[in-house]
Amino acid sequence: MEEKTYKYPLTVLTGLFFMWGFITCLNDMLIPYFKSVFELSNFQANLVQFAFFTAYFVISLIYFLVSKNLGDPIDKVGYKNAIIAGLLTSTVACLIFFEEAGSMTPSFPIFLCALFLLGTGFTFLQISANPLVSMLGTPATSSSRLNLSQGFNSLGTTIAPIIGSYVIFNFFNDTDPYRGGAQAVQIPYLALACILVLLAVTIFLSDIPDVRKIKKEVPIVNVISEEVEVDKKSALEYPHLLFGMFAIFFYVGGEVTIGSNLVTYMKECVGILEEFTAGKFLAFYWGGAMIGRFVGSLSMSDLDNMKKYGYMASVAIIGFGLIFSLTGFTIEEVLPFVGYLIANYVAFIMAKSIPSRTLGLFAAINIALLVAMILFDGMLSLWCILAVGLFNSIMFSNVFTLAIRELGSHTAQGSSLLVMMILGGAVVPPLQGLLADNIGVHMAFVLPIVCYVYLMWYGFKGCRIRK
Repeated sequence: MEEKTYKYPLTVLTGLFFMWGFITCLNDMLIPYFKSVFELSNFQANLVQFAFFTAYFVISLIYFLVSKNLGDPIDKVGYKNAIIAGLLTSTVACLIFFEEAGSMTPSFPIFLCALFLLGTGFTFLQISANPLVSMLGTPATSSSRLNLSQGFNSLGTTIAPIIGSYVIFNFFNDTDPYRGGAQAVQIPYLALACILVLLAVTIFLSDIPDVRKIKKEVPIVNVISEEVEVDKKSALEYPHLLFGMFAIFFYVGGEVTIGSNLVTYMKECVGILEEFTAGKFLAFYWGGAMIGRFVGSLSMSDLDNMKKYGYMASVAIIGFGLIFSLTGFTIEEVLPFVGYLIANYVAFIMAKSIPSRTLGLFAAINIALLVAMILFDGMLSLWCILAVGLFNSIMFSNVFTLAIRELGSHTAQGSSLLVMMILGGAVVPPLQGLLADNIGVHMAFVLPIVCYVYLMWYGFKGCRIRK
């Protein structure tokens, strides 16, 4: 099974990762928008993420129970068809957004229901697309491939705050704060529905191989590992997968709660009152994740070190140039980010291309950044929290590939369990909203520190395979 055979399907899937990253990150713009339109508290506004990410848990739990009792659904319908089903489900959710935004009396609960349905569609994408990217190539470079695809996912999350903040708060908004706010999301979500349908058609027409046949050809060899699988009845019997489930929970919870509350933090604690400007700063948080994922993909590749380090530096410079040009800041305004970018590059070299070591080291750095963010004020504090994105970068893909090693025939089932724990994005943001309502927005960022402490442990110890 040669990796070069799958260049075209991997390219198609990478476009899919970009699009769902873009739409997911629009939720960060919906939070301040709904907070203003419906006059919500911090806790109520963070129900946006609760509705969206709860779908990951509910649908993945259903998937796991079905696969455990009736057989793996993806093994029956195929990864390609599962991806198409996810895209069409998300299309319906975007159309509900369009319809409700045009109502004379738009309802916040209906928007939340639409977000749940949107998350349902994305759950199908996560369960099917992540392991598919891992399987389309040699096992040794599975982390590299998934980091590359996740890098394009982050490109979507980088662009989304800039475009979303302008479109929602400026271009489609009018003088009526209630009707204007509702209509501000009407046309954008109609456009997204059209794009999702186009993606579904593209996936349908593309020549994505049926990996079910690949798995049948090598039934006792894991597609993620070269080792022979141990006979187990359920994916839950693997400790490194169980610990990985909680790692996904805390990673997504930490990343999402920071992104969700950054605009509010900038307005209330830093004095950046204009949403469009705050959206441009937010692009550095998600853009950092994009740069780190592309650099991480190269770091964990099989290139020789001289080429690898050169390419890593080039990609980091190009990524920074993209964000810099999109945001329109002066170089003096963003110099702190350049310093953190260099630190990220050095950290990758220190990790020596070992996924577990990279995960543990990056989590430790994020703990230090969050402590500094809480201790300081103003722009210094802001750049500390924005730099967390750089070190978030490889966490999801590294946890995912570390957790599904040696699962063999339980790989898809294990994938559904990991996707289930994206529930962290539903639980942690409302908890931070409660903290913000009681102890202040600034101090509430102590909560993500707990998340990264667990991730540090998983990287250094918890991911070890126990026979």
